[in-house]
Amino acid sequence: MRYSIASLLLWLPAGTVLAQEAKEAAESSAIKAPDTVGTLVSLGVGLLAVIAIIYGCAWIIRRMSGMTGANNHAIKVVSVMALGARERIALIEVGGQQILLGITPTTIRTLQVFEEPVVEPGSAPSGDFARRLQGMIGKNWTSPTRND
Repeated sequence: MRYSIASLLLWLPAGTVLAQEAKEAAESSAIKAPDTVGTLVSLGVGLLAVIAIIYGCAWIIRRMSGMTGANNHAIKVVSVMALGARERIALIEVGGQQILLGITPTTIRTLQVFEEPVVEPGSAPSGDFARRLQGMIGKNWTSPTRND
């Protein structure tokens, strides 16, 4: 056993040095927790920057869509009436003439071209429009009466 006590005494200082080095290595290799407040602030600033870029692009697109042409008043929609779920007739004014259009999901057709205005653009809608329109077309579109 003498051998073992002597070897133990030799290894004791080396063991404490090795333990100290292992402790220092563990402390230096430990991952430090990030600063939570700093991370949240940087994420918030980045998010605000992205939102500002989106709003800026939308503003630029809106401004540029108004520059497509200076002749915005060449065609005026005088009146539109829905005939069904997806069918409409529209009265538009182009170059002093009023045109009656039939509009479906697949086509747009000219129904009648009026040389003189049927309705003044921007005037208040009245029930007289339908009668005047029927008189100019020459058709009577009244619904049939029911005999119950």
